[in-house]
Amino acid sequence: MPRIYRRLVSLMLQLCAVLLTTPALAAPTHITPELLVEGPAAPGGTVTLAFLMKPEKAWHGYWYNPGDAGLGLSPEWGLLAGTKVGELAYPVPQTLLVSGLMNHVYEHDYAVLVPLTLPANAAPGARLPIRVHLKWLACTDEVCVPEEADLAAEVTVGQPRSPDARFDAWRTALPAPLGANGQFAIEGGKVRIAIPLPRGVALTRPHLFLGEHRVVDYAASQVFYRDGDRLVVELPRAEFEPITPDRLTAVLRFDEAGNGVSLAAQPGAVPAGGTPLQSGPTVPALWVLLLSALAGGLLLNVMPCVFPILSLKALSLARAGESEAQARSEGLAYTAGVVLACLALGVLLLALRAAGQEVGWAFQLQEPLVVAGLLLLAVAITANLLGVFEFAVPGFASAGSPKGAFATGLLAAFAATPCTGPFMAAAMGAALLLPVVPALLLFAALGLGLALPFLAVAWLPRLRALLPRPGAWMVTFRKVMAVPMGLTALALVWLASRLAGSGFAFAAALIALIVVALLVLLGRRQNHGRAAGERWWVMLAVVVAFGAIGLPGMVRESVGESSSILPSQPFSEAALAKARTEGKPVFVYMTADWCLTCKVNEATAIEREDTRAAFEKAGVVVLRGDWTRRDAAITRYLTARGAAGVPLYIWYPAGGEARQLPQVLTVETLTGLVK
Repeated sequence: MPRIYRRLVSLMLQLCAVLLTTPALAAPTHITPELLVEGPAAPGGTVTLAFLMKPEKAWHGYWYNPGDAGLGLSPEWGLLAGTKVGELAYPVPQTLLVSGLMNHVYEHDYAVLVPLTLPANAAPGARLPIRVHLKWLACTDEVCVPEEADLAAEVTVGQPRSPDARFDAWRTALPAPLGANGQFAIEGGKVRIAIPLPRGVALTRPHLFLGEHRVVDYAASQVFYRDGDRLVVELPRAEFEPITPDRLTAVLRFDEAGNGVSLAAQPGAVPAGGTPLQSGPTVPALWVLLLSALAGGLLLNVMPCVFPILSLKALSLARAGESEAQARSEGLAYTAGVVLACLALGVLLLALRAAGQEVGWAFQLQEPLVVAGLLLLAVAITANLLGVFEFAVPGFASAGSPKGAFATGLLAAFAATPCTGPFMAAAMGAALLLPVVPALLLFAALGLGLALPFLAVAWLPRLRALLPRPGAWMVTFRKVMAVPMGLTALALVWLASRLAGSGFAFAAALIALIVVALLVLLGRRQNHGRAAGERWWVMLAVVVAFGAIGLPGMVRESVGESSSILPSQPFSEAALAKARTEGKPVFVYMTADWCLTCKVNEATAIEREDTRAAFEKAGVVVLRGDWTRRDAAITRYLTARGAAGVPLYIWYPAGGEARQLPQVLTVETLTGLVK
């Protein structure tokens, strides 16, 4: 369609959206609205409201800049004196091209958030009414209908409660603020924008949504270039009555999953040229990512977070010399278990992200009940290694079997997930942005790398010949290997206290002790040649049921802060932007209590007097992101930096470009930043 006709159609549609005024309020709407309030707020405090919009199938709503045609939300508020509302915050939109017109839309349920500040003199306990007359445009590919509704809600004046899970999910759909401003230039009929975006951020289907009207041609192709840690976007100018703004605002969408960042740009120099970006997940190439995942999985075998599981592997490898056929069958079974576990975690991770959950690598360790389950498992393995009882099927330390090796592989992969290694970080970050099939290939490659040492020993007789022959020494070795597993159990008790409070940790430890007592009873029966018995299984079922029912109610959302040598502030995009605006150097570090690599770096490099003194002298602002529990803001920041998990260390020099630091730190690495 010629541009002049596109423009005429656009003007007609927008005119209809304005002039078709008042449908009957009782008439059914094609987009059902709801007004929701997150919770109580103190006098003078702020609470988040949500316009939850639910389009019917084949209908869609619009972003605040709808593109060539459309209309976003238009609220008319009825509030008490002293009550204030902020700007509407929209999720990352989709593109919809219809008859040559580019629209910025939502073809699914979406929530538009808005902050509401209560009067400073509001009486505690009062219920303040909120009234709003909301207008919007609902469209299909063929027809548009202006709609409106009167919505009402109440907000209680009181102490704020913990965040609402629904609102957290809606916040994750918002674009994460970019920590630095871009620059734009208008020349030769094009708008060129330079965006400070690290080269490690994967862009599979990028699209730039401008907030300002009549600046660019929305339907024209967008061209992206890489220039180091800058992304340059070229957009054709609007054909009719284009404006030249003093400032641009925009949302950069990374992929079709809706990940993206919001940004602002000021007039300035924009670099010419660069490396053109191809559409699709080709930067970096898939084969490079697969090799990185393979190497990352291989390195996980020596990472501190994987060391406890090496006891199980050592016992399996010591038994592998009995026969070549048996060794190879165990090697294949173990590899199958590892790869299957990595694939299962990958499928669950991608499914949760597709459902709107902001999760990353090792997301299962952010859940207190999962940690409690791992505690019971670690206690059971410790008791088994000490000879308290014998597993009937897995055979972690008994005679080798493919079933036992398969179960060991499952457990090894699950225990290896808390940390990311140097090669693994880029691959897992890309896996969260790639389409499903290549993403799952990366998870499978990670599992293959993790299983590779065991598989090599199982299939290479010369390597197996280096292993000691089975003998009485294995009884002692087995008990020695109980030590790291017992320490793992203690670490899980500590992690439970950090995740959900001391009460939860005490209850989980008590249940673990009861399980140990039951395992002692089981061991005694086994020593007399008897099976577990119905009574034993009933007691075990009662303990599990007690934990499943009682533990969820003991989870505490807030736990105490740890003491720190290096003064820091909690990470937030606002704090980062403030420090950058003030021209201060910033050190951002993302950590979690379940990540042993993070804790090693903190003990050896971050929480050191030399680091504190150097940072204090240089006026460095330290922002610490604690990802022990799920945190949507931190997850968005990790995604924007192309990272799947922690640790992540970013250095922002005063007035300079951000730089990602290695995942293994030293004091010299950090103090060298400010010299």
